[in-house]
Amino acid sequence: MGKLILHDIHKSYGKEKVLHGINIETGENQFLVLIGPSGCGKTTLLNIIAGLEQQSQGEILLNDRPLTHLSPKDRDIAMVFQSYALYPSMTVRNNILFGLENRGVPRAERQQILAEVTRMLQIESVLDRRPRQLSGGQQQRVAIGRAIARRPSLFLFDEPLSNLDAKLRVEMRSEIRRLHKQLQTSMVYVTHDQIEAMTMGDLIAVMNGGIIQQLGSPEEIYNNPANRFVAGFMGSPSMNFVPVTVRSGADGLALQVHGKEGGEVILPIPRRIQAALRPQEGRAITLGIRPEQISDPDSAREGEALHTLDLPVDLIEPTGPDTLVFTHLLGHPLVARVHPSTQLSVNGNCSLSLHLERAVFFDADTGKRLA
Repeated sequence: MGKLILHDIHKSYGKEKVLHGINIETGENQFLVLIGPSGCGKTTLLNIIAGLEQQSQGEILLNDRPLTHLSPKDRDIAMVFQSYALYPSMTVRNNILFGLENRGVPRAERQQILAEVTRMLQIESVLDRRPRQLSGGQQQRVAIGRAIARRPSLFLFDEPLSNLDAKLRVEMRSEIRRLHKQLQTSMVYVTHDQIEAMTMGDLIAVMNGGIIQQLGSPEEIYNNPANRFVAGFMGSPSMNFVPVTVRSGADGLALQVHGKEGGEVILPIPRRIQAALRPQEGRAITLGIRPEQISDPDSAREGEALHTLDLPVDLIEPTGPDTLVFTHLLGHPLVARVHPSTQLSVNGNCSLSLHLERAVFFDADTGKRLA
């Protein structure tokens, strides 16, 4: 069991408001990710759930039990910190057992829990070492093991992988997801890394300025962003944004791209969104298109709004499974993702197909999604 409800959570420090009416309800045993740039309020929200800080307004429920007025130790929550927060003078064994001993758990039960946790995390061989004798990954496993030993209804993770190298981060992401499925309880995970959010979360809350910009599944967040901030923050490389004007053409509406130094290009608008953009006719709006929706013609999927252009190659970044091409359309920067076998040369030109069927559109002033 582990169903978390945050209802109208506000937080202020004096006159400074840092959280503005946060509302989240998870399903049972869901993995919730809080993501956003530094200073967006995600760690403050996590500390409020843990009881380390008090909200200025609002209510928190865990399995329908109000937590607002409970102390941290009475909330049935375990937290894993970015710094691991292990006791340096204690062995791994004692770090895991310390909380159980304080709660008066019988010795036989403590030993059984220790055996289960260390086997689950594969740290049996380091039980008699101290934290300074462990690698970063081992310390992280011990910190998680200490949390698991409590058998809480909810786990909280505050950027737990940020101190690890890239390879170990990938391994620990998989490990935490495996533990989530095995433990069958809810987890709330704070990160600023959108790859972690996309690969780990069942439910993602994208935050900015103390406000949830969008709450949804990874697929919803990525494919149907609510506004320009979400579209630009989620995805690596970021979504491309191009200023366009909606014009009426012979075959319906079309997009007019004006060059920064003159010239123009006309792009088609997919039939499915013609009606949604009709009220924008004559207005300047923003076209959003992801790098994987701009590719070499051989790799491009068929579509009624597929448009191929000959564009300059400014920079090439091979990534292995594909190649990133940095280019521009009449002075507006674009990043494309092409097949690694595509023949490219910097300062040359290449043909790139824009799959406009998957494009999204935003209000140029407010950033609100239009279609």
